[in-house]
Amino acid sequence: MKKHKEFVIPFSGLKQGRHEFNFEIDNTFFESFEYDEFNSAAINLAVVLNRSSTMLELEIAATGTVNVYCDVTNEPYDQPIEADLELLVKFGEEFNDDNDEILILPHGDFQVDISQYVYEMIVLAVPLKKVHPGIEDGTLKSAALDKLEKLHPKEVKENKNKETDPRWDSLKKLLTDK
Repeated sequence: MKKHKEFVIPFSGLKQGRHEFNFEIDNTFFESFEYDEFNSAAINLAVVLNRSSTMLELEIAATGTVNVYCDVTNEPYDQPIEADLELLVKFGEEFNDDNDEILILPHGDFQVDISQYVYEMIVLAVPLKKVHPGIEDGTLKSAALDKLEKLHPKEVKENKNKETDPRWDSLKKLLTDK
């Protein structure tokens, strides 16, 4: 994994208060993490850094799309992404990122790297089951969908005159006799 210089925010020269940063993320960002689930990515990242004398508050918001393969038809489509993360940066004796919401930097540090947090936030924003929107509204036409429809089991009609086990009939009476 290479270091992402553009996601390292130097805070030592910033005055106390609110500071805004904007980033554009494409697929090369995810490739550097050796993540190849996305065909392409176009994500806008807005970072608001609120600096106080003792800590930093980061509000990270991502919006955009990632091109992924549908889990049903294997057709590529653009999946909309919206994610946000609040990160609190405190200062301590040594680096500690065990907590997902609190990052502890050594007292001498003058910058914070948010690339890992951005990566995890966006990857986790993608639904577990990726379904092409054309499947839900019926507009997608593909060979895979046609084959699935052909292989779908037909309704099985139950015969009302079919004999049942008398033991089940006795149990059903117990349910209805309450």
